[in-house]
Amino acid sequence: MDFSLTDDQRAIQEMAQAFARDELAPHAAGWDEESHFPVDVLRQAAALGFAGVYVQEDVGGSGLSRLDASLIFEALSYGCVPTAAYLTIHNMASWMIDRFASDELRHKYLPRLTTMELIASYCLTEPGSGSDAAAMRTSARLDGDHYVLNGSKAFISGAGVSDVYVVMARSGADGPKGVSAFVVEKGWEGLSFGANEKKMGWKSQPTAQVNFDNVRVPVENRIGGEGEGFRFAMMGLDGGRLNIASCSLGGAAFALDTAKAYMETRNQFGKPLKDFQALQFKIADMATDLQASQLMVRNAASALDNRDPHATKLCAMAKRFATDSCFDVANNALQLHGGYGYLADYPMERIVRDLRVHQILEGTNEIMRVIIGREMFRQ
Repeated sequence: MDFSLTDDQRAIQEMAQAFARDELAPHAAGWDEESHFPVDVLRQAAALGFAGVYVQEDVGGSGLSRLDASLIFEALSYGCVPTAAYLTIHNMASWMIDRFASDELRHKYLPRLTTMELIASYCLTEPGSGSDAAAMRTSARLDGDHYVLNGSKAFISGAGVSDVYVVMARSGADGPKGVSAFVVEKGWEGLSFGANEKKMGWKSQPTAQVNFDNVRVPVENRIGGEGEGFRFAMMGLDGGRLNIASCSLGGAAFALDTAKAYMETRNQFGKPLKDFQALQFKIADMATDLQASQLMVRNAASALDNRDPHATKLCAMAKRFATDSCFDVANNALQLHGGYGYLADYPMERIVRDLRVHQILEGTNEIMRVIIGREMFRQ
């Protein structure tokens, strides 16, 4: 397969790289230290079309492909992993509205989502149902021309700051076919948020619980038909997995480049680290793993763009392999720095912390193996 980039794709990639270099990288360490959520910078990214990458153009989106999106998020995460990762979540929520909602709902929210005048969060996981998402208990009871939502969602990026929440809730019987999707606005009566979680990484974006206490949601704010929400959510996660894998690529590439530069300047036993063959082998393995991860992600993105029947399997494979391999690249880059890699004065410990969660979110890598195995036998 030919993965050479077109002129347009190279231009998109270079624009994202320039934004990462100028607007993200200089501030990433400070945002991490201060747990600062850079909404102003996110809106600058939105002005370049990065907040509605694969949203249709009639509502302000960029109308690009999943492969284009992968290039963008890979480039942005080279500058700041959690900021790029938040953009992927915002894009996933916007895509669900664009792809499945009524035209009225699309035009109500998406023009402001693609500029990030409104910021979006994606609400699937619950305190009692993480990997077993179909077991969700948040309920949506129909009451006249409104649904009444009760329950809680956990580990929600942007909770308390975001203006719009794409929420999966149980409107029918147990199981995946009883789940519907809704657009809920911040400020509606009964919607509240837990305290900001104290996390190992991703500190420059807020993460908290979202609570629903008799929140009344107009029927017209349901996305698609009743009972279709779980299917929509799973389709969204195919792309979400590619996006988070792409963020791992960017973070690992930064770690590899930083380790190479360190090896060229750090001397031990009378010569630079780069002259030790054992360490050259380590760099060679890291570069190989990163290249393999990139090829898997781009192959899966191409499959999703082309509606390949094996796209779900390929997305799960790419997410599992890339997030595992890229975390190892970053961890090895820290090791090559020796004791300095463990200090907050150097970026390695931050990259390791930020990439670790990618093996958990958008479906744990154990669940990726379940999906892959199931799809192998289904074939």
